[in-house]
Amino acid sequence: MTATTSTGRRRGRGITTGWSALGFISPAVLVVAALLYAPFLYTIFYSFTDYDGLTSPKWVALDNFKRFLDDPALTTSVRNTLFWVVGTTVVPVAIGLLIALLSFGIKGGTLLRLPFMLPYALSGAGLGVIWGFILQSDGAANDLLHLLHLPGADISFLQQSPYNTIAMIVAMTWQQSGVNALLFLVGLQSIPTPPLEAARLDGASGFRMFRHITWPLLAPLTTVVIGLSLVASLKTFDIVWVTTQGGPGRSSETLAVTMYRDAFVSSDYGYGSAVALVLTLVTGAVTVAYLRFQIRGQEKLR
Repeated sequence: MTATTSTGRRRGRGITTGWSALGFISPAVLVVAALLYAPFLYTIFYSFTDYDGLTSPKWVALDNFKRFLDDPALTTSVRNTLFWVVGTTVVPVAIGLLIALLSFGIKGGTLLRLPFMLPYALSGAGLGVIWGFILQSDGAANDLLHLLHLPGADISFLQQSPYNTIAMIVAMTWQQSGVNALLFLVGLQSIPTPPLEAARLDGASGFRMFRHITWPLLAPLTTVVIGLSLVASLKTFDIVWVTTQGGPGRSSETLAVTMYRDAFVSSDYGYGSAVALVLTLVTGAVTVAYLRFQIRGQEKLR
């Protein structure tokens, strides 16, 4: 009888604790729902409508998506987005890894990494302002190339395609390399000592050590770094809008810039919502595919 009573009391306390926990987390859940989920659901709804923000939304079914596929600017936006994916995923990750390897375990390594870390404190808009000044016609970049008698002094970097996209990718690489180096440095510090000592006893050093020991042990962190860079590159907007606003002639637009222009500049919220939904689906699909590919690769190595 006593055991049954004790069990009942514990169950009662568990139920009370569960309701108390729900009461504590419910405000946060409501805030997240109001600020994230509700706008996303509204975006899905508006993507199937013709809506200018003033009149009532008019249901048009899949017309916005058909218009998206027929849009002449689609090819340019997709091409530039792919440039951003490759340029801001491969190059900053490779440079960040190189910085981490060269500065790890040496005296003054922190000072060596510091110049690469500082640009990450800048926002995308701030980065666009700085590099817009450098790359504008007859700007600092042209003056420097002219002073050094190097080719390219007469190029308008922000006015000619694909130079404008390449120049902005270089600017983003300057910003992102430092934080990637910091992440890889954390990974290097977490590598256990015994495998490294065993490899040294076997005569491994230099590139051989990196290829067979360090790089495989960094694989989980590399998956995270590349994944973050991949998602960020697909959503590239602020630096492009501040630097070129997608011009000239929409030649440097990405999918995110196309979405912003159509929704908030042209007040075509239905079409802009359709572009945003497509961009969300593409980002999610690419991320899932990449993670599944990495997981399968790691399982084969086990």
